[in-house]
Amino acid sequence: MMLEGINLQAMRGERSLFERLSFQIKAGECLFVQGENGSGKTSLLRVIAGLTAPSAGTVLWKECPIQQLGEEYRRELLYCGHLSGLKDELSAIENLIAGAQLADDPVSNCTAREALRRSGLQGKEDLLVRFLSQGQKRRVSLARLLLQPRALWILDEPLAALDARAAHWLAGVIDAHLDSGGAAVITSHQDMALAGTPHVIRIGV
Repeated sequence: MMLEGINLQAMRGERSLFERLSFQIKAGECLFVQGENGSGKTSLLRVIAGLTAPSAGTVLWKECPIQQLGEEYRRELLYCGHLSGLKDELSAIENLIAGAQLADDPVSNCTAREALRRSGLQGKEDLLVRFLSQGQKRRVSLARLLLQPRALWILDEPLAALDARAAHWLAGVIDAHLDSGGAAVITSHQDMALAGTPHVIRIGV
């Protein structure tokens, strides 16, 4: 088993967002997390990413608790949060190059430009991010998927602000990742047309 959650619980103040939540995904599989706003979807993703400790339960990566793996686990995942995480005072390409350096996966200017081209941003590479639309900012953030090879992708609302063409591109990128033996955990209020059938869990019901 590649990724496994066992009896997970997350609290917000005195309220339990979810409890006794378990799942399993193998290499090449996708877990789709559904739920209303405030149900705990982002909290679950942060637990899976090791950014927040669960109130109860355990997350296993290749049968080992992620708390024990520490940095070894973090090097295997790529987390794209609901916010873009971009710096408005930098250009699209500068954001990509800086982000890759911080992730210890440095890339060349040429490679970063190709990733932006593939994400539909050809001609926008040198624009400051503050001049981009919300959809274009989202595509800059998602272009990281093409640059930082990781076994596990954790994507929080990746379709937010994307038009139909960009959503189709993203589905193809995720399909290729899964076909190569990667795994993904995704939240979205919108349907995503993936080639395979993802595992689905619904929280907050």
